[in-house]
Amino acid sequence: MNKIFGTTKDLFTWIFLMVLFCYGAMAQAVYEDERYVPETDPLVLEKLEEWQDFKFGLLMHWGPYSQWGVVASWTLCPEEYSWCERTKGSAPHDYSEYKEEYQNLKKTFNPLKFNPEKWAKAAKDAGMKYVVFTTKHHDGFSMFDSKYTDYKITDAESPFSSHPKANITKAIFDSFRKEGLWAGAYFSKPDWNAPSYWDPYYPPRDRNVNYEPEAHPEKWQEYVDFTHNQILELLTDYGKVDILWLDGGWVAKTPKTQITSWYDGQLKNNDNGYIKHRIINQDIKMDELVVKAREKQPGLIVVDRAVHGKNQNYLTPENRVPEKPLPYPWESCIVAGDGWSYRFNSNYISGREAIHTLADIVAKGGNLLLNIGPTPQGEWDEGAYKLLDQIGNWMGINSEAIYGTRSIAPYKHDNICITSKKDGTVYLIYLVEEGQTNLPSSIDFMGFIPSKKAKASLLGFNSKIKLTPKEGGLNLKIPESITEKLLEKEAFVIKIK
Repeated sequence: MNKIFGTTKDLFTWIFLMVLFCYGAMAQAVYEDERYVPETDPLVLEKLEEWQDFKFGLLMHWGPYSQWGVVASWTLCPEEYSWCERTKGSAPHDYSEYKEEYQNLKKTFNPLKFNPEKWAKAAKDAGMKYVVFTTKHHDGFSMFDSKYTDYKITDAESPFSSHPKANITKAIFDSFRKEGLWAGAYFSKPDWNAPSYWDPYYPPRDRNVNYEPEAHPEKWQEYVDFTHNQILELLTDYGKVDILWLDGGWVAKTPKTQITSWYDGQLKNNDNGYIKHRIINQDIKMDELVVKAREKQPGLIVVDRAVHGKNQNYLTPENRVPEKPLPYPWESCIVAGDGWSYRFNSNYISGREAIHTLADIVAKGGNLLLNIGPTPQGEWDEGAYKLLDQIGNWMGINSEAIYGTRSIAPYKHDNICITSKKDGTVYLIYLVEEGQTNLPSSIDFMGFIPSKKAKASLLGFNSKIKLTPKEGGLNLKIPESITEKLLEKEAFVIKIK
């Protein structure tokens, strides 16, 4: 046992993490089955339809915490210590000192190699169609020039404040829009730096506000105003914003009879063994905010993550792919490296894994939002560029099987995903496994029966594919002359028209 786990403590840690994972998977599955509240605004519906055609976007978690290589914000939260242990700083076991050192990271955060134009080009070349950037995470540090806080990248205490691109959010949005991508603003509803959320008089107990809002209505209203003002800043001074991606689902109007799931913040009945959190009514007045937001940005897609209701225009399964298609707009946010924010010596998923994940998600009707955490210097690891380059090479040939498609039964058969277009064109995406050495000359795909006049072709090749309908599906004959070339691919696509 010691050879595998090192110590008994390591074994118990592993078991604890597996239990958390199982709880999380269970919570997420219930979350995905919940009733979706459709949008009624015609401008939003039009944008949602276009967004569903995009299929592939970029998420970036970035802030002063990247200097320590820790998961964004979470080491500040006392209740998360079991999975997010404090190891950085001069006194990680003294919470007060740790928090002070963490907040002082803004005084050393100086990403002089920040080059958003390079990021935008790499994202475009990979086939991404939109970016969602962390304008503010739970720690409250604003990566934009907010006039409502000094805890921001443009504050005089920040060495980067004199840089021409000090307003990082603006520089990113401008650069990505120039490459034709949509701009999305990630914004954390909880703010652990704001005294109107974590009142310095009280010690923080967990991720929630550390006082009772209903007992201190004036203080809570101060926080509501602060949050609305910052969001409206982003929607006023930063050009066209297409998506408002709100995190921190526990900040919501909360029925007293329910609890909050640890996994995604969604309200859950406590009948499945979920880990409990304090229940606090944190009514952030989202309905009012959305009205004001769409006055600034008509048609704005709003994603009030994990809060059931009309302000969650699409749902966001986190770091996983649903087992089945979901009957509403959705997007899986997946990490490309070892964590949401920058981690030293991070290992990135392979191009093959990313392409297979993209195909699986798209076949089930969703979008892939792939996360990359920039370095403290303002760069991406070479592993990130290599990954996007591999995806881009594949998309350059096969993107028509991805963009503008919708799910169609049976979604996936064995290692073949299926997508379709509105004109009736169908695509079979054959996922080539790592190390696969043989490819059958005859491939059966069950569950989809083409018309008698259907013709099959192979994207990127001139070779003919013989298609023969059979009971319950179809058969495809692959020319032996190209099987070796196909095995060199991460995946290949058969188009049926």
